Amino acid sequence: MPLVKLSDLVTKPDHTYAVGAFNVSDMEMAMGAIAEITDYEVERVVANIMDPNTAATAKRKITITLTFAPDDYRQQIGMDAQAKTPLAPIQPVRTSLCITKARDGSLLLAEMTPQVPGQVNMDGDEAPMPAMARVGRAGD
Repeated sequence: MPLVKLSDLVTKPDHTYAVGAFNVSDMEMAMGAIAEITDYEVERVVANIMDPNTAATAKRKITITLTFAPDDYRQQIGMDAQAKTPLAPIQPVRTSLCITKARDGSLLLAEMTPQVPGQVNMDGDEAPMPAMARVGRAGD
C-alpha cells in the first residue's frame, strides 16, 4: 500500500473545511511548502515509530505554528510556518559491568556475560570474551 501524503487527506476541492482556526487551504500557502513541511514531519514520526530502539506506544506529536506579522498599514502580512516534532527518545541500553585489575595494576571494566567466556552453549557456539575497557593509569 503506497504512502499517502497528509496534504492529500485534508485538502478538499472547495477548500471550505477547517482545521483549527485555519482553512485547509492555508496548508497550500507558501507554494505548498507548509504541506511539504507537514509531509516531512509525518515521515519523521513514522520512522521514529518503526525504530525498534524507541518505545512503541510513546505518543508523537506534530505542532505546526503559523506566525503572522502584519505591516504598519495592515496591507501586507508576513507569515512564517514552523513545525516542531518531539519524537520518542531512544530507549536506554542496560548492561552489567564488573571492576577488576589487570596484571600491571590498572583498573579494568569488564562487561558481565551470561556464560563463562570460551564455554560452549547448547547450540555448540562458544561464548565470546567480554568487552573490556581500561580505566585510570597503571599502578594507581
